[in-house]
Amino acid sequence: MLANNFKKSLLAANIGLALTAGVSGVAVAETGSQVKEDVEVIEVRGIRRSLEAAINTKRFATSVVDAVSAEDVGKFPDSDVGEALGRISGVSVGRQFGQGQQVSIRGASAQLTRTLLNGHSVASTNWYDQQAIDRSFNYSLMPSEMVGGIDVYKSSQADLPEGGVGGVIIVKTRKPLDLEANTVFGSVKMDHGSVSEEWDPEVSGLYSWKNDNENFGALVALSRKDTEYQRRGTETILAWGGAVAPTVFKQERERTAANLALQYAPTDELEFGLNYTYLDLQADNINSSLFLFSQGADAARWIPYGDRYTNGGVDEAPVDGPLGNMPECQATNATGDCVKATLDANAGGSWGQTWVRDAEMNSKTLEINGSYTTDDYVIDGRIGTTKSEGGTNFTAAQRNGIGVASDFAGVYDATGKIYTVDTAVKSWTRDDFVGDLDLPGWSIRSQPNTDEEDFVQGNIKFFVDLGPITSIKTGFSYADHFVEEKTFQPNPRVAATDVISGDPTKLYKDSQLELAQGFMFPEADYGALLARAKSGLGEWELLRSGYGTVEEENFAAYVMAEFSAEGIRGNFGLRYIKTDAESDFFAVDFEGIKKGLYAEGGALAGYQAYETVLSTEKASYNDVLPSVNVVFDLTDDLILRTSASQVVARPNYANMFARQSQDGYNDDIENNEVLTKGSPGLLPFKATQADLSLEWYYDSSALLSFTYFIKDISSFTTAALTPDQQLGIVDNFGNDNWTLSTQQNSTGGKIEGFEIQWQNSFDSGFGYVANYTFVDAKADASNYADLVSQFSDSSEHTVNLVGYYEAEDYTVRLAYNWRSEYMIREGAKFYGNRMHDDYGTLDLSATYTLTDNIGFTFEVVNILEEDSIQLGAAPTESSVKNELKNNYPAWSFEGERRIKAGVNFRF
Repeated sequence: MLANNFKKSLLAANIGLALTAGVSGVAVAETGSQVKEDVEVIEVRGIRRSLEAAINTKRFATSVVDAVSAEDVGKFPDSDVGEALGRISGVSVGRQFGQGQQVSIRGASAQLTRTLLNGHSVASTNWYDQQAIDRSFNYSLMPSEMVGGIDVYKSSQADLPEGGVGGVIIVKTRKPLDLEANTVFGSVKMDHGSVSEEWDPEVSGLYSWKNDNENFGALVALSRKDTEYQRRGTETILAWGGAVAPTVFKQERERTAANLALQYAPTDELEFGLNYTYLDLQADNINSSLFLFSQGADAARWIPYGDRYTNGGVDEAPVDGPLGNMPECQATNATGDCVKATLDANAGGSWGQTWVRDAEMNSKTLEINGSYTTDDYVIDGRIGTTKSEGGTNFTAAQRNGIGVASDFAGVYDATGKIYTVDTAVKSWTRDDFVGDLDLPGWSIRSQPNTDEEDFVQGNIKFFVDLGPITSIKTGFSYADHFVEEKTFQPNPRVAATDVISGDPTKLYKDSQLELAQGFMFPEADYGALLARAKSGLGEWELLRSGYGTVEEENFAAYVMAEFSAEGIRGNFGLRYIKTDAESDFFAVDFEGIKKGLYAEGGALAGYQAYETVLSTEKASYNDVLPSVNVVFDLTDDLILRTSASQVVARPNYANMFARQSQDGYNDDIENNEVLTKGSPGLLPFKATQADLSLEWYYDSSALLSFTYFIKDISSFTTAALTPDQQLGIVDNFGNDNWTLSTQQNSTGGKIEGFEIQWQNSFDSGFGYVANYTFVDAKADASNYADLVSQFSDSSEHTVNLVGYYEAEDYTVRLAYNWRSEYMIREGAKFYGNRMHDDYGTLDLSATYTLTDNIGFTFEVVNILEEDSIQLGAAPTESSVKNELKNNYPAWSFEGERRIKAGVNFRF
């Protein structure tokens, strides 16, 4: 604690230095300044002008950069920032919860993309307890109305902050001195979801002021969006009676965002700025499922497993022998394995279950910056702090049997990419529960997370005349980052009193929600379920296996020279990085376990088998990262661009936790226990990369380019799974059978591919944007528990096609985005490692200008309602669970079409 206070005092003492001596993250600030100096100034109004601005950013940059520019205040190309990024060549977007949340670049995992807000880090946590804490930014937090533009750096240079093997994304908010005095913008939108069938409101506004001297300005922007989001899907858990579960996830999202920006320029040389950003997402949700057990009443859903059949690992039978209780086989695959079964009227019952979660996340960032410019040098500086708090504050599951055995007779079919079920009865109400709902103690949890960073950055740029060298830049950055995850469980030694009744008629409404595949389920009463679950708590106890911290101090310094001569320009330099990391955790008390202290009758029976005093693991590493960028201006319109560099991305925080956490312990699935351990000593992902591109700018708004890129991965982090380990920790089934999941550094791997971009606009008002990216991203399959050689989040093919028409009073744009299959890896989390099937969305947007000040917008996202389909990709011999193997239809979620309509005004 003393060390932390000292560091924060030191940071505060440097504020004056940052503003007068130019301490700043100039990596981004100076890159942006250089672009401003070289690029033709364009008044950004309309789609065509927006594309021209993006083209100019790319054309005159010395590194490989693509950009997204707002058409005007409040006129971002897409209402979703993540979706807008997905239009850029080489960029792929993950949409696990209906919005573009995470972004991967050129075949590298989304966790290897570094996102900066105005050139600095922004803290972020997850609201969902089944998602690990990583370094990626959740773009669903950021309303597009607050964004003025985005730059995507696909190559590196010495003054660019390290941390992105895939690339670095810089999100830029607006500044008051860049806008007209007394600029007012406001918008009201309604958003309709085809699954929720609800209209949801969104309101945003911006006001920017500056004085008559135009040397002081203030801007404030606000946004509020309430969404009833629903996701219907089919999930499988083979180890639990061969369960297939039609499911609905319902979330009440309340997103609030605010931005305050101040600018003061007392002289032409000196400028100060302050920027405060507040992002908040309330994400309360329920997840209701109908678990259909295909192994009920002596009937089994068998799947191939090596040279035997298995029904989820419970029973086995030889392929060439009698299958005993196997039901009549309805279909076989190419090797004769049974993949479809019919269950008779004695099929057995079903569980109706609802998870309830009180969840949220927020992010608060305060940054102060300053710059001083002369004819000989430029100094600028930045200092600030960013903090995020969030997670699942409370979660619990409540369930019981529902219906009767004959209700679930029917066909259970896993022959396709979606597990389809057709049963005798497909509709249930709260009266169909067989009794009061069970409230399993293991399901009651609280998992709050904290992510915070104090940062200071700075550089100085000297203008020189040393032959072709025009400037020399040098600078540094320092960040003290702290991550903490806590997990609480009910204290087993303190019984709850006055537990609310589990009567289904008190916990569910007299209405129904539609699950996947047309199943109807009683609609949960969120407040009643939450109140009942909390009444069963007793009191919280810190789950020591679920506690972990990571503190990371990162220092970087660089020197870079910029050069320019006839027909050639670029930069070269070195960046030095140093990282000190440590993790606090509670270690497993293996000595106490050996002595029987925690066994029944032992001195510590009923207590956690963990030490009560924190342990600490420490590590450090350093590196030097060279970079060179050279641009050849072959003609006025033709550019040859080359780039080479070494880049790193630090491991995810979740992988750096040294704790020994227990997943699946004492739940309802036998042999589901996983002991997961990370290490702060993990080395960063590291790659040597190169780019070669030819770009033809044959008109002010036209571009045709081809880019070849390669990343040679020398180090990356992966999880190793070792099954069937005995730890002396016995579960509620009486088993001591654990899978060890450990994080380790692996070597080898390559990402190689090419991009093609083509865009043009015509005087008639028509225009198009088209790009295609091919990526071959592979590592040795033994590096992954699923034994699949494909890098996470990497699609081999990505296609974007955009066509538009722009008239004086209206615009229409049709956009199609498609990506081929890609691996999603979540390790020991519930959904594990699986292959997401190819995915494409067709979107429509239109605007109509009523007057100079009033306009209307209309947008349809995912017109074709493309489904999200996830398959088991691992071979039989891998150590992952059975539904993640052999192309098994693990999960599928129904596609949702969203219609958005709104009105905006600008003065």
